[in-house]
Amino acid sequence: MQTPTNDELRTLAGKKLPLPDFLALFGTRVRNDQIALGINQALRGVGLTTLPDFTHCGSRADIHLLAIEADEPVVPEEESEETDDDLTRGALPTQSFRIADVPAANNGVDSILPNTPLTEATYHMRAKNYSQLAVLENGSTLRGVVSWESISLMYELGKSSTLANAMIDDPPVAEAHQDFFSLLPMVSEHGYLLVRGGNGHFSGIVTASDITERFEATAWPFFMVGEIEYRLRKCLGARLDPDNIRAVQWKNKQTGLITDLMFNGYVKLLHTGQQDPALCAKAAENWTELGWAVSRNQFVYQLDRVRDIRNRIAHFDPEPLPPQYAEELRQFVRLLRQLT
Repeated sequence: MQTPTNDELRTLAGKKLPLPDFLALFGTRVRNDQIALGINQALRGVGLTTLPDFTHCGSRADIHLLAIEADEPVVPEEESEETDDDLTRGALPTQSFRIADVPAANNGVDSILPNTPLTEATYHMRAKNYSQLAVLENGSTLRGVVSWESISLMYELGKSSTLANAMIDDPPVAEAHQDFFSLLPMVSEHGYLLVRGGNGHFSGIVTASDITERFEATAWPFFMVGEIEYRLRKCLGARLDPDNIRAVQWKNKQTGLITDLMFNGYVKLLHTGQQDPALCAKAAENWTELGWAVSRNQFVYQLDRVRDIRNRIAHFDPEPLPPQYAEELRQFVRLLRQLT
């Protein structure tokens, strides 16, 4: 990350930039915690803020850079959620997912030379618990792959025990930039595929177990957030007065339906520390109506954390959800299952 000078930042006041152009000013394309903190500190150092919040807005959003004023009203977070093109209700990931986004595709390829004795190849496979081993020349010329399946076929056909006879001549190969999902049938058929990087060298081997592990790490948070929202809507929608739901909705969308709220709305329904006294009173009434024998402050805090995590994963960052965020989702799901 690079930081523009204070004078350069001050010239941005009042300007409007596409999010990618705004991030490029800081030499980045991503918005992880560390980078977001650094950008916010730089902006606040010269009295600037962004609308919508650049940390959670959609990838196609336009960023307005505004001066921070002492009496500046707090913009409800729900506004940025509802105007965010990437975070529409039921939105699916908008970024393409490449085979290179699977960690195993970048872990390197252990290989042997074509003149390697078969006994040495099988020893290598046993010692490192490999199911297959690439046969390469010069690091990039693929001669084939030897696997336990191909070795078994060699013996079934009564061929002599050589690497050439045990080798698969046309193993499955994918380019690093190729779409992840389009390659799943190939992995299903062969059990693995070799991944070739942009420099022509092989960068990794992706197996069926790697795919399973990656799906668990990437898809699991979506299902957890979905279950959390389902349980919240089922409970809040059944017990709360529709007028109290309307109170936290935008004036032009006051349907009174819990299904028309997002996570920020769920927080407002229960949070008694809001600036609006009327909303605080209704939040207290809502909590009493639910009758949950748990700490309201802790519940609302966790719910707000889920809101933040949901916004992060809705952008479908190729990197798996950090362990601490995953644990927070697990804890809240367990709590909701007990309460509902």
